[in-house]
This record gives sequence, C-alpha cells and structure tokens, in this order.
Amino acid sequence: MSLNQQIEKHFTLIYWSIFVSSVALLLVYASNQILTGDQTQMLLKGYLGAYHGTWLSYGNAASVVGNVPGSLSTLLVGLPLLVWDSPWSPMLLLPFIRLMSFFLFDHVIKQCFSPVVRISFAVLYLLSPWFLFDSIIYNPAYLCFFAALHCWTAFNMREKNSFISSFLHVVAIGLAMQIHYSWPILAVMSAYLYYRGIIKVSWWGLVAGGLAVLASLVPYFMEVLQNSSIQGQDSERYIGWGAVNVYPVLKAALYWLRYSSFLFTNRIIVDANFHWLTDIEWLRMVVDYIWQAILFTVGGITVICAWVINKKAWKVVKPHWRSRQALNLASSEWLIHYAFSAFLGIIISAMLSPIIFSYWHLIIAFAFALLPVLYYAEYWQNKKPEKLAKLTTIVAAYFLVVNLVASHDSNKYSYLISYQEQVDAYLEKQGLSIEDLIEENKSN
Repeated sequence: MSLNQQIEKHFTLIYWSIFVSSVALLLVYASNQILTGDQTQMLLKGYLGAYHGTWLSYGNAASVVGNVPGSLSTLLVGLPLLVWDSPWSPMLLLPFIRLMSFFLFDHVIKQCFSPVVRISFAVLYLLSPWFLFDSIIYNPAYLCFFAALHCWTAFNMREKNSFISSFLHVVAIGLAMQIHYSWPILAVMSAYLYYRGIIKVSWWGLVAGGLAVLASLVPYFMEVLQNSSIQGQDSERYIGWGAVNVYPVLKAALYWLRYSSFLFTNRIIVDANFHWLTDIEWLRMVVDYIWQAILFTVGGITVICAWVINKKAWKVVKPHWRSRQALNLASSEWLIHYAFSAFLGIIISAMLSPIIFSYWHLIIAFAFALLPVLYYAEYWQNKKPEKLAKLTTIVAAYFLVVNLVASHDSNKYSYLISYQEQVDAYLEKQGLSIEDLIEENKSN
C-alpha cells in the first residue's frame, strides 16, 4: 500500500495526531514564553478588571496610531481570571481560540479539497512555526480566529445571502479591530469580494453586525472624550505614508510569499544560542551556523516555490480580477479569488499605513497565503499523489524540529523561563498579587 493510500485509510488517526501534536506544542510555547511589554499590557488590563472591577475600554498601545479601541483584549484576560484565578486561565483560553480557528478553516477546506490535501493543510497550519510561534498573550495571537471567521462566513455567502453569516462577517471585522490595527485587511477583502459579486450579503445582517460592533465601542468613545492620549501621539508619519515609499509595500508583499514558505521570522532563525546543547563555545557556534544555513536555505527555496505557485494562481484570477460579471466558480477556484482579495488587502493596508510592517502586523493573513498552495497541492494529488504524501510527511517532521528548538531557545521563548513565575513577579511589582488584594480588602 502506498503512502498516499495509507494517509487516506488512516485519515482520522493522522488528522487527530497532528491536532494533538499542535496542542502539545502550543502548551510548550506558552509555558516557555518570555514576558515582555506586549504581554504585560494585556495582563495588567485583565487583572485590573478581575481584581478591581476596572474594565478599561481600550486595548494595547500601538506605535503612532494609539491604543486599539474597545474592551475585547481586556475581557480576553479578565473574564477567565474570574473563573479561575491563575495566570494560566487566560493562557489556556488562547490555545482554545487559536485551535478553533483551525476548525473554521478546515470546515471550508474539506468542501474544496481531497482528504490528503486536507491533511496537508493541517500540517501547514497547525504545525507551522508561523502559527505556533505566536502562542503568547499578545494581540496578534488572537487574530487567526477572526481571520477564520471571516473566511468561513464569506464562504457561506458565496451562493446566497444569509443574515447570520453577514452578521458574523461584520462582527469578525469589528472584533479584529478591537485586537489589532491589521483589521483593514479584512475590510478591504470584504469590499473587494462584494464588488466582484463573489459574496452575497444580507443588508439586515450587515446593519445588525455594524450596530453590535458600535454598541461594544460606546465605552471607548466615552473614554476618548475624556482621555485624548489614547488616540496616539503626534508623528511625522501619516495615513498614506506607505504609498509614497516603495519599501513598505514591497516588504508587505514579500510577507505574503513568506507566510506560505518556510522562511520564518529571524527571531526563530538567528536568535538560538544552543546553550542547552553544549557548554563548548566553538561547538555551539558551529551548530548555530549549520542551523541558520539550513533554515535560510530551505526558506529561500520555498519562497521561490511560493512565488511560482502564486504566479500560477494569478493566471486563475487575472481574467476576472476587475470584472463584476457573475462567475460560476468551483469552490476551490473561489478560494483562489478569496486569497487574491487578501493579497490586495495587504497591499492597500501597507500603502495606507504610517509604519513599516513586521511579520506580526500581517499575521492575520497567514492562513490566506496557504490557499494557493492547497489549490496546487490538489493538482499534485491528482497527478503525483505519492509525491505529495511524501512531501507532507517531510514537512511535518521539519516543522516539529524547528518548533522544538524555537519553543525552547529563541528571542521569545526559553526553557529557563517559567510563565507562571514571571507573571507572579510582575503582579507583585504592580501591587496586583492576591496577597495585595487581601491586604486591600482588610484595609477597606
């Protein structure tokens, strides 16, 4: 029996094995995260709400443009603490949210592609260092769920309008706005899909969703009237700054290719020190050079592959990308047009942005960048099924090795660090430990 046939025969076992492996890696990453300002901002807001009933109506501060609007980031930390008073309560909610994003995407993928390609997606999504490396309590880590909800609702709207799907579609954009300033990518996608007639909307659903989002932002609008500092600082940068500078847009376009490749963030590639491997300095240096050489070589090759795949995908979209004529698209072709809308959203967002994007600014589009790869993986499944099966297995093994190193020895994670101890120390420093709360209650 060929490897491809074995994957089809044991689909359920392989599928859930990938899922369990992802869960285990998510927990390892979470336990080893190094606490920095992004995490402490969210933790502080959540603990203020849970311990003192002070639910701030704005989220983390962003460069140039001020704090993100809305209370969602506060609630994502504070509400779990009301259920279980432990730093792990919001931390365990995060993997749950991220894994739910996979099931939403997978619900779409299984309607478009074969079981083997579905396994390929599970590997490329659940085991990808692009996905797992963001397993920390900071804003971009939550975006994958809203990206998945956007895709799932749009897919449901491709043939008929639906009140629920239209409502949730708007809510996905509105809640993403309360997490991170990359939400315009989703908004551009929706506008383009509607313009092209690729999705059919229920106007009542859109209105209801918009009103729900506005209602959730009322406390923020009230706060802005009293505290203008949360709207940002004066800067020489301006909305549209990226459009007059070539580099920000080119860099954003490159991230689209990188997300579907194995050229991971430099925080994975160059920041490992391998102290856990040996105390011999020259040997660590040799291992480090080998590590970087492998990751940069594999990354570079796969970026070229991603470029070739996206060029082929463009041929599918090119005849119709500006047309408003109704198209009878197969579900897999619909996903290619959806992926193009994501690329368009990235480019327009980069043009409007007053900053140069880093990888986390665009990570909301990670799964979208995989769609052209899956489209051509289906072609391989039909023409060269054994080759696809072997390649998927090799990729899974490669991802596991990279994740095991990155989760223990990188810029954001260390096997020498305890998440629990770091949070406890931070809370004590801020006067938010349980002992401080008890003393405060006694004095009152």
